[in-house]
Amino acid sequence: MSKRIRKAVFPVAGLGTRFLPATKAVPKEMLTVVDRPVLQHVVDEAREAGIEHFIFVTGRNKGVIEDHFDIAYELEDTLKKRGKIKEYDALIADLPPAGAASFTRQQAPLGLGHAVWCAREIVGDEPFAVLLPDMVTLGNGPKKSRCLAQAVEAYEAHGGNVIAVEEVPPEETHQYGIVSVGKDFGAAFEITGMVEKPPRGTAPSNLMISGRYILQPEIFDILAKGEKGAGGEIQLTDSMVTLSGSQAFHGVRFDGKTYDTGSKLGFLAANLAFGLTRPDIADGLKAEIAKLLG
Repeated sequence: MSKRIRKAVFPVAGLGTRFLPATKAVPKEMLTVVDRPVLQHVVDEAREAGIEHFIFVTGRNKGVIEDHFDIAYELEDTLKKRGKIKEYDALIADLPPAGAASFTRQQAPLGLGHAVWCAREIVGDEPFAVLLPDMVTLGNGPKKSRCLAQAVEAYEAHGGNVIAVEEVPPEETHQYGIVSVGKDFGAAFEITGMVEKPPRGTAPSNLMISGRYILQPEIFDILAKGEKGAGGEIQLTDSMVTLSGSQAFHGVRFDGKTYDTGSKLGFLAANLAFGLTRPDIADGLKAEIAKLLG
């Protein structure tokens, strides 16, 4: 029987250069989609999937992330004194339990694979999830489950390692990690190969790796070698290719939509999409969109 997925790693050390000057003093992960930081949406997704321990790989000038997942005594006390109990309860509900959030530093920008490797001592010898903080998801289907929950379901069915994927236009495959498809099981399928940002016209499919992973701890031994790939960085995809020589990998087609908030267009689209799911503002937002479109 496969070990339960209890821990998740969030690589949040990036500089956010695509959003300067907004990210000069504010981490890109703390920019808001409607009224919640991007990172809070991703943590919410992990919690919904059953994650119990949240591991943040941070960098310099990211202390506000740690503060966000801690108590804020003055604010909470003021809310209670002013009778703003709804707002107070919302703050408390977002807090991880004591001891359930860990923070470690990626001291140099050496790539996603290196960031994941930095969490090795906290993860230990058990399978774990990785969630890229730029990617926020909304679920479709009857359960409306988000991406990681669907990946965990595939893991419970097949074991091994699981990667969430989504379709992209063929002309965009050179921008992403792309998988090769083997035996198909419907929602999930065997992965027979992976390539990071293949040259135009060479991609084995149009299924991109969409930023949600479930990995076995043996990945750390491969990442420890520090082998550099695309962009001169330690690529997580390259280490997964190596691990696939000895362990099974399955892909799960996410039944929903992923928004890349690391791009300006994706960030704006995420705000619109999440806003339209909110009963308190959806009608007003539709009206404002109609005005803008003339």
